[in-house]
Amino acid sequence: MDETREAMEFDVLVVGAGPAGLAAAIRLKQLDPAINVCVVEKGGEVGAHTLSGAVLEPRALDELLPDWRDDPPALATPVTEDRFMLLTATRSVKLPTPPQMHNHGNYIVSLGNVVRWLGAKAEALGVEVYPGFAASETIIEDGQVKGVVAGVMGIEKDGSRGAAYQPGMELRATWTLFAEGCRGSLTKKLFDTYNLREGAAPQTYALGIKELWEIPKENHKPGLVWHSVGWPLPRDTYGGSWLYMLGDNLVSIGFVVGLDYPNPWLSPFEEFQRFKHHPAVAAMLKGGKRISYGARALNEGGFQSIPKLVFPGGALIGDAAGFLNVPKIKGTHTAMKTGMLAAEAIAGAMEAKPAVLDAYPAALHDSWVWKELYEVRNVRSGFGKMGFWGGMAAAAVDTYLFRGRAPWTWTHHQDHETLRRAEDAPRIAYPKPDGVLSFDRLSSVFLSNTNHEENQPAHLVLKDPGRWFAENWEKYRSPESRYCPAAVYEAVGPAAERELRGTPDPQADAVPGAEVEAGGPGARLVINAQNCVHCKTCDIKDPTQNIDWRTPEGGGGPAYPGGM
Repeated sequence: MDETREAMEFDVLVVGAGPAGLAAAIRLKQLDPAINVCVVEKGGEVGAHTLSGAVLEPRALDELLPDWRDDPPALATPVTEDRFMLLTATRSVKLPTPPQMHNHGNYIVSLGNVVRWLGAKAEALGVEVYPGFAASETIIEDGQVKGVVAGVMGIEKDGSRGAAYQPGMELRATWTLFAEGCRGSLTKKLFDTYNLREGAAPQTYALGIKELWEIPKENHKPGLVWHSVGWPLPRDTYGGSWLYMLGDNLVSIGFVVGLDYPNPWLSPFEEFQRFKHHPAVAAMLKGGKRISYGARALNEGGFQSIPKLVFPGGALIGDAAGFLNVPKIKGTHTAMKTGMLAAEAIAGAMEAKPAVLDAYPAALHDSWVWKELYEVRNVRSGFGKMGFWGGMAAAAVDTYLFRGRAPWTWTHHQDHETLRRAEDAPRIAYPKPDGVLSFDRLSSVFLSNTNHEENQPAHLVLKDPGRWFAENWEKYRSPESRYCPAAVYEAVGPAAERELRGTPDPQADAVPGAEVEAGGPGARLVINAQNCVHCKTCDIKDPTQNIDWRTPEGGGGPAYPGGM
């Protein structure tokens, strides 16, 4: 039903209050205080949905706010030591630290604290920042983006309008910058509407799972940056770990798994829990306490996966497009710089107001971001082509022999096309959590402070419910029940109990409070959307791209604390 919404007009609208979006807003106000800038953010507060085990390279921040060290974000800890480790099941071997991973001059930070700090800087300059205001629809008129609809609330599960219904507002702007981060719900539609991926390699992704721990003072080495590769991942799966020691006895610990992995029985969450039992890791965590938990997908395609960045009325900035430097394990500095470049293009176009901001991609091509990503373009794709040892060798040749100027550029494949059939892949027996170092999914989600308005429509939708049984169950035995780090997806029913848990239960279809979304003889899929931590893995890895992640009501999802 068509309805009239209130509208607000801006010169520039930014969708997403992450590093890129806030850097763009700040830069616009620095260049011209008269520019009317609005930032909308789906999290309940700025930083609530920002998750990263972050070592910040301050290059872009130095350009944006040169005196930032006089008033730094909370918990910013200078790096004091780098360690790069190769793990076997029982041993750890220190390897030479690759040049891209040298962190002298960098800072261990809580990225959530960084964006909270940037949000305050933006507001002090006159930027209007609206958290808890989810953008659910892009306004496109005559082929041009004119803004977004945000703040729709009060729709019931059945699609009807409840007593608290609010139609939202039209936030209109001359230019709209999309800074939604990895796999943004509006951005993925823009890719199709404007064919933005034409000529670019497929994006490849990873799932990053993170915990924040407080450990005994005697175990804490402020400024230590510790990375590992190898165990427990199989050689056909890309990934690794981090431990960053920051603040007062805090440790950011996390695990990354490339979503092009082939074994449908693999669970990134369980691999992370198993990793913490390695002797080298357990020694650092001994006597500690887990404080928080979260998960988020990452763009890893790099240079060759950069899409077209501009379209009539708007542009993509930050991880909405994908500017992560994979071997550096950093993307905040590149994301911020792209936001700044887009802002500079807008400021230069204020008088003529061209529909397409061609100055932005041109400036990016001439920037240090382009050069930096070009030089490491073959590292992630090398692992995808040749596995762990072949990828390590190729990365060494590309780094030390060609210095990033090899006469070839490898491409990527679609992550959702890589799974083998369940019957052709080895099953993985994961140990039960001990409640000391390793934990289950539900207790982990509890620590993410995740919450969604209970009576709203599920924001995780099967495009074709009938496809789940024939594809996801029959071929892959419900991989979503393993790759989801938040226990959102659950296969139930007698066949599912027997196949997945070895305990036939004729009453297993009964899941209190959950809705069965799809199924067939003996196996049904339950979607517990309330648990979702907004990692977007399901939207990426589903083998037939049948799962659609949509924006829930504003403020829903995780609420990560300052240390995350």
